Amino acid sequence: MCKPLMSTDQELLAAWRAGDQTRGNDLFQRHFPAVHRYFANKVGGERDVEDLIQRTFLAVLETHERFAGNSTFKTWLLGIAHNLLCEHYRGQRRGGGPPVDLSEISVRDLCAGPSTLLGQRRDQQALLEALRAIPFEAQVILELYFWERATGPEMAVLFGIPENTARSRLRKAKQLLVAALGEGGLTKRAVADDDDLERWAAEVRAAAFSDARAAGE
Repeated sequence: MCKPLMSTDQELLAAWRAGDQTRGNDLFQRHFPAVHRYFANKVGGERDVEDLIQRTFLAVLETHERFAGNSTFKTWLLGIAHNLLCEHYRGQRRGGGPPVDLSEISVRDLCAGPSTLLGQRRDQQALLEALRAIPFEAQVILELYFWERATGPEMAVLFGIPENTARSRLRKAKQLLVAALGEGGLTKRAVADDDDLERWAAEVRAAAFSDARAAGE
């Protein structure tokens, strides 16, 4: 017996907009792991991660009728998550210091707690901690590229910048990451080229995000 074809995001969204709450839940469950991955290595505690995930999906519930299909649903969803996280960190500094420049400051500087998501092996931990040590914007673009396989056009839409600018920021972010890995003896693992870095990131993604993947099933 043939298995039914999996519904696309567009089909699930259309059914949800027509009042089918079950299909809306299917859409949420499909993308829960990606939203969890987005927040997991960027805030200081699991409670904050859970709160930001809830706020993201609440925003989707309130605004999904505005989604015009100019990007993929996932890109639009991660854009909401990104905006909420930026607000989260900027809000922490209101009345308590100078405005946060997310192109300069790192997550390690922004939150005191340890990463909420660490791999089991030292080299997995090293990559995640190095990501937290580089400027926030660089971390975001790299994690979208490594964890979500985001393309240049998708990152351009998400950040509202030209595609060439997105690709340039990605190249610079990789350079910053390699430099961070070389500081403080984080790891003895050598990075010879982009392929080495991407293989390493793929190992971390597979090992470190199993809990989030299971939660979304």
